[in-house]
Amino acid sequence: MPVLCSSCLDKRAVLKRPKTGHSLCKDCFFWAFEEEVHQTILTAELFKHGETVGIAASGGKDSTVLAHVMKLLNERYDYGLTLMLLSVDEGITGYRDDSLETVKRNQQQYELPLKIVSYEELYGWTMDAIVKQVGLKNNCTFCGVFRRQALDRGAIMLKVDKICTGHNADDVAETVLMNVLRGDIARLRRCTAISTASEGDGVVPRCKPLKYAYEKEIVLYAYFKKLDYFSTECIYSPNAYRGYARTFLKDLESVRPSSIIDVIHSGENLSVREDVKMPMQGTCSRCGYISSQSLCKSCVLLEGLNRGLPKLGIGKHHRLHDKILSQQPLTESEERKLKAVNF
Repeated sequence: MPVLCSSCLDKRAVLKRPKTGHSLCKDCFFWAFEEEVHQTILTAELFKHGETVGIAASGGKDSTVLAHVMKLLNERYDYGLTLMLLSVDEGITGYRDDSLETVKRNQQQYELPLKIVSYEELYGWTMDAIVKQVGLKNNCTFCGVFRRQALDRGAIMLKVDKICTGHNADDVAETVLMNVLRGDIARLRRCTAISTASEGDGVVPRCKPLKYAYEKEIVLYAYFKKLDYFSTECIYSPNAYRGYARTFLKDLESVRPSSIIDVIHSGENLSVREDVKMPMQGTCSRCGYISSQSLCKSCVLLEGLNRGLPKLGIGKHHRLHDKILSQQPLTESEERKLKAVNF
């Protein structure tokens, strides 16, 4: 006997929501998903009428659903936003070039302006070239640091007021777990924030409208809406540390579906003792980007790549920053340690 939708009690249910366990028809699921995102936006006051908002678009399910829902809600509830798509080309052959074709189709489908910035034009390196030098173990460190700064630079080019990203509940919960496992108190305090204020020149405020949306429900929404998205995983990500946190979280979710939201709420309510020393936010003396050190992570990574010392930005080498800034030569011992690519 077919199960009826638990919301409208009329149509046949086509899915059971992973988040709540309710059996819903397509229309009721679409409405529930969109309304939850709308309530997240209202409750957190993510946008102001008249703002220009850049949507970080990778062509994947999260950013495609985000672009679709943001356009829909902007029209349904008259947010008064000017929406634009912003993409980063990391230079990964067979992956990013294909996903950017999806983004270009999304641009036509949603009739939104699109700006693409590339690692090659910003840094003089592609991820393919970086992986050849550093190997497959720590390449995600380079990509994550460069992408964050590339998004800010692209946003400044577009003159947007805010960037919204497709980070979902699973992503946020994984980040909480990773920061706990690494003992990274500074990041643990801010990783659950739904929005970040401007942290200085060159940094555009960001927000996560999908913060409380389960990844499984995003996939279901994209599937039933027949959205055009790119579903292949990055070819360089199998060894990423995040993958282990993701596997652990999926195991928890299979036993207790509320685990994802529970982890997020735990992260939101954690407090740090007053006597714990936190890093002071300053600016990079080379490029002016935000940094708690004299050189930002991006500049250190680039310096290592350009000098043929790929390990310079991996681990703690803060004592070498003064040498780099004053362009002093490194000792043979220092160079030997930094050249050893034992990834």
